[in-house]
Amino acid sequence: MILTAATVLTGEYSHSPGWVEVDHGVISAVGSGVPPRPADVDLGDVVLTPGFVDMHVHGGGGGAYFEATDTAVAASVTFGTTSTIASLVSDHHDVLVAQVRALADHVESGELLGIHLEGPWLSPHRCGAHEPSALRDPDPAEVSALLEAGRGTIRMVTLAPELPGATEAIRRIVDGGAVAAIGHTEATYEQARAAIDAGATVATHLFNAMRPVHHREPGPVVAALEDPRVTVELVTDGVHLHPALHRLVTADVGPDRVALVTDAMAAAGMQDGSYRLGSLAVDVVDQVARVARTDTIAG
Repeated sequence: MILTAATVLTGEYSHSPGWVEVDHGVISAVGSGVPPRPADVDLGDVVLTPGFVDMHVHGGGGGAYFEATDTAVAASVTFGTTSTIASLVSDHHDVLVAQVRALADHVESGELLGIHLEGPWLSPHRCGAHEPSALRDPDPAEVSALLEAGRGTIRMVTLAPELPGATEAIRRIVDGGAVAAIGHTEATYEQARAAIDAGATVATHLFNAMRPVHHREPGPVVAALEDPRVTVELVTDGVHLHPALHRLVTADVGPDRVALVTDAMAAAGMQDGSYRLGSLAVDVVDQVARVARTDTIAG
């Protein structure tokens, strides 16, 4: 069948108006203007895009992935995300193991693309919306135990490269088939460079919860931007970053190295009110989520 819409985006081209031909469930052609035959479905004044892939999201629709996976997945689909890596925040070992094992079932069933461990090996100086008491240095045994609990479904792990044992942990993560990411970090430029050389290839929500750029200590932001091996996440919700930084980064590294992520939590798609992110209470006021009684953004 043929679908038509006011605008059809492919990721490379914008067709206005545009059409998409589907043959037995597979897109066989995309074009501009008048389709090769009359449309079966005219979607009207909408923008038709490929489904989004969100590599950093904690929940939505009132539920977190680790406790209400179906609810969170449904919320993501509502906003056009068809493929999701479910993110977990820092917690104590036994809790994380249980959450990873539960989410692994949803990955193996095809409901999720994988699991992202955002912590617990993060800097206490850049903890953001993570429970400080749950943060710790990476221990080789714990890294291996969590990867084993995931049964190959852990796709990414974010850690602070300046922590003792972080370099070895990065190598273990990569050897285990996951992507190592640097984030929630007070790392120097040199420490971030060492982490990238050890195998880290993603910068988690660049700028946020990171040592800022200084003209004598460029820190992890510059280390990530200047290395072509690194994909940089940006939370472009107008709250986490000024739009000028989005423009600057994209112009500098090119769109192929930028991953727009939501970093959304359970409150996404819901009304203002009180929610939770892991063990932390979160207040949403005017559609901005912050850790309760603080100015810390919480997704």
